[in-house]
Amino acid sequence: MAETDYTQPIRYVEPVFRPPSEAHSLILPVTDGCSWNKCTYCEMYTAPQKKFRARDEGEVLEMIRKSGEMFGDRVRRVFLADGDALILPTHRLLRILEAINEHMPHVERVSSYCLPRNLKRKSVADLTQLREAGLQMAYIGAESGDDEVLQKVNKGETFDSTRSALDKLGEAGISRSVMILNGLGGEVLSRQHAENSARLANATQPEFLATLVVSFPQGETRFRENFPEWEPLDQIGLFREMRRFIEALELEQTVFRSDHASNWLVLKGTLNADKSRLLEQLELAIRQPERVALRPEWARGL
Repeated sequence: MAETDYTQPIRYVEPVFRPPSEAHSLILPVTDGCSWNKCTYCEMYTAPQKKFRARDEGEVLEMIRKSGEMFGDRVRRVFLADGDALILPTHRLLRILEAINEHMPHVERVSSYCLPRNLKRKSVADLTQLREAGLQMAYIGAESGDDEVLQKVNKGETFDSTRSALDKLGEAGISRSVMILNGLGGEVLSRQHAENSARLANATQPEFLATLVVSFPQGETRFRENFPEWEPLDQIGLFREMRRFIEALELEQTVFRSDHASNWLVLKGTLNADKSRLLEQLELAIRQPERVALRPEWARGL
């Protein structure tokens, strides 16, 4: 796939990804690809044109200026793409945020994906500066809180490294949206995947928590090379793992969403306030799936 050059006002390198909740945001690429890009379950940045690189700062600032000219005061949210914009040095990110404030002064929220590893060199003070400049939310694909699962999928993170990053973000006042992959541990590691993922959420109390179902549009070969014993959970198995996960959660005020297109069963609530209702929905889906409105197979996807 060739590089796509949109003449006005932003140059994108396709495919472009963003969180579901950023559907109405201006997608602003400050990097291309993912600096790690070794997770065996992830196919987002495997195309050759998505090789990781930081965008030229002059280009980024010019895209911001042109976006301001074209869209004026219509832009309310900006998402910094691609896979981990926060790998950029703090001083560069601050200049980007300052330019957004200057040229798109009606922006209410700037957000970004965030790899935990990329916060090792950033202090709480650095992150506080970024928050004060406009960075209000970070999306963290934790995938699992279980070290064995993380090793099997070559995540390059551990429970402790993810917790440390989430704690830093929280201390700096940046909202955290954490994603867990339902079914990532397969049948063999399902229990510990669910329980330790809940342990991670309990330890960090993120503002937002979401689940997706692991899937492989391009096949499972690469994934199984490092995890040959993995066998997928069937639909009921996914529901049982989700039940175990939610049962173990002890959250104070976390918005929970399991409504991504990959999920069979849509679950929404605030935890732990809606914990009992969510568990009742799961119990019904396990025992009497014919009585539950499930997403049809044709409608599921990434």
